[in-house]
Amino acid sequence: MKVVIDNNTYEVIVVKKYIKNIYIRVKEDLKIYVTCNILTTNNYIEELLNKNISSIKKMIERVKRKIERDSKFIYLGVPYRVILCNVFKKPTIVEDIIYVHSLTQLDKFLSNEAKRVLPLRVQEWYEKMKDYVSYPKVVIRKMVRKWGYCNKSQKLITLNSELIKHNIEEIDYVVVHELCHFIYFDHSKNFWKCVEKFIPNYKKLRKALNDEE
Repeated sequence: MKVVIDNNTYEVIVVKKYIKNIYIRVKEDLKIYVTCNILTTNNYIEELLNKNISSIKKMIERVKRKIERDSKFIYLGVPYRVILCNVFKKPTIVEDIIYVHSLTQLDKFLSNEAKRVLPLRVQEWYEKMKDYVSYPKVVIRKMVRKWGYCNKSQKLITLNSELIKHNIEEIDYVVVHELCHFIYFDHSKNFWKCVEKFIPNYKKLRKALNDEE
């Protein structure tokens, strides 16, 4: 099955399972994946795709932006040109260039920086919020669909290591968001007021992060 959007043809992959709902996703191969009940007809799927063309276009643009972002080396929101050389023993940033021995060093550099920088941001915000929250255990790992996660019972915050590609303001928003969950374990009005108290422009930062999910 195929669908044409803005004169571009996209392949549709239909996955049928024993489920009640229908889910539409666009993956990094720029194919449209439809997961649906085994009894769902192809005609119904085609009608559904046509009705949701505008939403699918947004999904495609979001994935394209992610592909473009991932093809560059970005550290704390700043893009750098990558130069391969043996001048420096470890990855070294000079102005808008990062010098490395090999491209494999880039992922390791970002991973190490995520483990170094993100806990520091938690520490800094904890100092500002310690009258309201206890200091949490911090775990850094790569996640697919979330920038952060809070486990209130274990006093644990998990942060997506991909945040290291974002600027400090966006990182801080995620940190404060998760810390506020220790106070309000929901997304109620009181929760968002708590976030706004510490990050007044959180809506702008939240939108910037959501546009890349």
